[in-house]
Amino acid sequence: MARTSLRTKLAAVAATGVMALGTGVLAASPAQASEGTVYGCLSGEACIWPQDSPAAGVAPTHHFSRAGSYNLSGQEGWHWVLNNQTKNWKFKLCTGWKGGGTCTSMPIDEFVPVDLHPINSVVISE
Repeated sequence: MARTSLRTKLAAVAATGVMALGTGVLAASPAQASEGTVYGCLSGEACIWPQDSPAAGVAPTHHFSRAGSYNLSGQEGWHWVLNNQTKNWKFKLCTGWKGGGTCTSMPIDEFVPVDLHPINSVVISE
């Protein structure tokens, strides 16, 4: 039985990893939102649920599906936010009116608890 050195084994593992990356086997696919409705938030929408409510079993109070900036008013405290956009569209929460101030991107397909007190607008873009 032939003996293989540790150096040879490590080189083989490294070469396999490089080849896999080069062929796209290990490459991450781009984020895509689910193609279904999630607790009342349709595919292609970004949604905000009522203050201090669980998303499950409660309908969203805000649905955004078209590109543009939207001002929020009267939104205080903690809310669940979901970016259920498709085709890698972006959903951002902004501190200023009409998409101004500091904006934070919301991840696709992930419920995020957000304190909407400092948030004054949302932006949807491609």
